[in-house]
Amino acid sequence: MGFIKEFKEFAMKGNVMDMAVGVIIGGAFGKIVSSFVSDVLMPPLGMLLGGLDFKDMKIVLAEAVGETPAVTLNYGLFIQNIFDFLIIAISIFMVIKAMNSMKKAEAPAPEAPAGPSDNELLAEIRDLLKKK
Repeated sequence: MGFIKEFKEFAMKGNVMDMAVGVIIGGAFGKIVSSFVSDVLMPPLGMLLGGLDFKDMKIVLAEAVGETPAVTLNYGLFIQNIFDFLIIAISIFMVIKAMNSMKKAEAPAPEAPAGPSDNELLAEIRDLLKKK
């Protein structure tokens, strides 16, 4: 029973829940950006490059034989995934930058009152010991 209680306490901590929400939203955001790149950004880019479709860019390593499909190196999909990553990274950077700029500047911590220096304390101790 102790394990279940410990796990429940761990799972219900704010950080774990925040992380779970972040992962779910991040997954959805990733799908949106992937769709943006593949459905909105890449077709015009392919048109500018002479009607090139990045999904079709591949190197055939072994031709298809009978029921066995061809073995291909799909570098076009890799290029598209690089675009996905760059757009996601730039978007997240911009969101975090906006959030940081909206944060209020934290008030500086009040300075601790200056106390006696080490030499002054040692002199007081010496004087007290002399009196005894």
